[in-house]
Amino acid sequence: MVRHYREMMVMSNRLDDGTWFTEVCEEGGSAFSLQIREKLHDETSDYQHIEIYSTSHYGNLMVIDGFVMLTALDNFLYHEMMAHPALFAHPDPRRVVIIGGGDCGTLREVLRHSSVEQVTQVEIDERVTRLSERYFPELCESNGDPRVRFHFGDGIRWMKDTAAGSIDVIIVDSTDPIGPAKGLFTEAFYRDCHLALGDAGIVVQQSESPLYHYDSIIRPMHTAMRGAGFGDSVSLQFPQPCYPSGWWTATMAGKGDIRRFREADACHKSFATRYYNADIHQAALAQPPFFDID
Repeated sequence: MVRHYREMMVMSNRLDDGTWFTEVCEEGGSAFSLQIREKLHDETSDYQHIEIYSTSHYGNLMVIDGFVMLTALDNFLYHEMMAHPALFAHPDPRRVVIIGGGDCGTLREVLRHSSVEQVTQVEIDERVTRLSERYFPELCESNGDPRVRFHFGDGIRWMKDTAAGSIDVIIVDSTDPIGPAKGLFTEAFYRDCHLALGDAGIVVQQSESPLYHYDSIIRPMHTAMRGAGFGDSVSLQFPQPCYPSGWWTATMAGKGDIRRFREADACHKSFATRYYNADIHQAALAQPPFFDID
């Protein structure tokens, strides 16, 4: 999912007396806590420290480098909004690439679209995927789909080496712009995405909280995407209780008109969703007055 690195946001994350896991967001002057039943797993991979907990109300919790990555209870909000708006905004999405997304929740949502012929997921840490298969099997139920190609490696390098015009939709289900993920938030990376995308191509990337990160992440992301050649960009809003502020965004850029979508297809989609629908899609496009990108 997201948020492997949050040194700039969080100064003190801890398990209080073995009962509560608390993530403190210093720059927002806020914190989020989950009541813990037990620790299920603890390991350090080649890239990061991964912990899995059982919680009292949120189901299983994945923590990476001390920071909340996802919970069983509320991840559907994020995964549906990372996948469906972009796929319904594209006129005919067949070839999709997911950069990151090791928990496979976004992959599952992409594969619900019958038009999709191939999905390549490029995740740097294979252990995130293997642990998700064990502790979040509902997110990985489509991992055996013959349309899926897994590549465990550097997403920046993979995108740079991708053939021009070979992708319809790119979903950057990335970590924060810190450490190895910093390069995923640059104009150079978006330029590689622009080259790899076909004529109606769309890229969408998680873009943090508009309450805390509008000036530091969201605005610069729009500038970089448009500087890379994308004609338009828009930040979609949705709730995400387990992340700082509880208010999250995914920023979408495209070569065509990304503010119009296949509304009839979204209204009559052949699969069930828990949050996304055509009205939610339309509402997410509405921008608060302080979103002064244009």
